[in-house]
Amino acid sequence: MGIPRRNPAGKIKRKKLFPPLAKGQGVCYNRMRKCRQCKERQEYNMDRKLRVGIVGTGGISQYHMMGYQALPDTVEVVACCDIDGEKAKKYAEKYGIPAVYTDCREMYQKENLDAISVTTWNSAHCDPTIEALEAGINVLCEKPDAINVSEAQKMKSAAEKTAKRTGKLLEVGFVRRFGKDAEAIKKCIDAGPLGDIYYAKAVYLRRRGCPGGWFGDKAFSGGGPLIDLGVHVMDLVRYLSGSPMPISAFGSTFSGLPLGDDLDPKAWFIKDGGNHPFNVEDFTSGVVKFDNGLTLTVEASFNLNIEDDYSYVELFGTKAGIRLDPFKVYTKLSPEDQKLLPKKDPEFEFEPTFCAEIAHFVDCCRNGTLCRAPAEDGVVLMKMIDAIYKSAETGKSVDIH
Repeated sequence: MGIPRRNPAGKIKRKKLFPPLAKGQGVCYNRMRKCRQCKERQEYNMDRKLRVGIVGTGGISQYHMMGYQALPDTVEVVACCDIDGEKAKKYAEKYGIPAVYTDCREMYQKENLDAISVTTWNSAHCDPTIEALEAGINVLCEKPDAINVSEAQKMKSAAEKTAKRTGKLLEVGFVRRFGKDAEAIKKCIDAGPLGDIYYAKAVYLRRRGCPGGWFGDKAFSGGGPLIDLGVHVMDLVRYLSGSPMPISAFGSTFSGLPLGDDLDPKAWFIKDGGNHPFNVEDFTSGVVKFDNGLTLTVEASFNLNIEDDYSYVELFGTKAGIRLDPFKVYTKLSPEDQKLLPKKDPEFEFEPTFCAEIAHFVDCCRNGTLCRAPAEDGVVLMKMIDAIYKSAETGKSVDIH
């Protein structure tokens, strides 16, 4: 029962102790009680395994499968789909998946799915995601969730409508958020020993390393290393620094280096059998400014004349700085602030981090847990990427709204 109170007109209003829905979600997150609908769905989910489908059976889907297979008591992958039917059959045989499709809409109609992973090439993220949400299916969509802001906004709108109608959700595959290193540093930063974070670096550089195939074809990928590699470290910086909103960006790109140069012993290039042109950038650098005063510099490359591949994230605050990959703290902290640092140096581990991401998605689907990588964050990231690419084309700074 609410607490009566009087407004200026003298009418009695009741103060709402329990907000009906968390933004972007279809379940209530009341700490003191859960609504009848939430209880009923949770009880239903506890009595059965989550039925999962895989859309797109390429390389990254295998890490999703690894995560689902780590949860045999709560999840069963019942179907997979790929436009290459033979590829899908071999995938199903490898993982013991009973049903195979070449049309995801048919899979949605026939398999009574609770959730899917969308692990196709980037330009095929939007439609399967929206169609699944409209069919009442939870979605984990690989990063980047779209190839431009327009698509990302459509996906977000579909997720919001679906959340209100069926309680289903869209999670974006920002896997770095689920690493033990990110969790440890996030707790540390939120506790305050770094002070106010005003500058950050996000770097992901390869000497001669493009995945090849559709990754180098802008019509399928949406861009080059910025949208493929930079997306990881850019999102990680924003997540660790409290999710500020970007307000402007400036960027530049470079193309023209040899792809997978056979004379370079450190070169690598994966061929997928497709006839794709290579028409994305080799290297991108950019600067993004945020509404809280933070400035971020980003560098990402497929091809760059450096000694070795490397990546890292650095954040600089008014009291101290911190680095991931490897973990370091810059400047001395007070004894009290020292206690807030991780007990041991946290490291990013690729496979366990994917398992943690999948486990979180399953938890959201089964229990209504608040999603840590919601659709709105996918939109914000695409705004930054679009702005950097636009700035590189025009040579001017681009405002972000």
